[in-house]
Amino acid sequence: MMTAHKSSWNDWRETALQFFKFGIVGGVGFVVDSAMLYIGIGALGLGRVAAGFFSFPFAVTATWIGNRRFTFSDAPPMPAARQLAKFAAVCAVGLIFNRGTYSLLVSTIPFVYDYPIIGLLAGTGVSMFFNFFASRRHVFGR
Repeated sequence: MMTAHKSSWNDWRETALQFFKFGIVGGVGFVVDSAMLYIGIGALGLGRVAAGFFSFPFAVTATWIGNRRFTFSDAPPMPAARQLAKFAAVCAVGLIFNRGTYSLLVSTIPFVYDYPIIGLLAGTGVSMFFNFFASRRHVFGR
């Protein structure tokens, strides 16, 4: 009886640690996403929503690398291109939550329009849970 309890505790601890690591990697991805968002707005002259979609692939690539090497480094081996494609597919679904929240906020709240990083942060937070559990299960084989 004690073994089952220990096993579930260990599973929970492993998941919590991975989620924490996922958050660290997500923080790095947020910095990449923010930098590319402002490059899209400032250097490329894109609108707020278009710049949000422009920056997304850069964030996906950065977070995939971090999650492959740090968060899920013990995952079963998979060719990098295949794993990146699977991760991008998960993130594309997460995009609905992420950029949907961002787009709604920058389009309806003047303060967020003036400071789009706030909308980006909100969208990232909304999609984080979905992306973690979907990536853990469908990309990194947990």
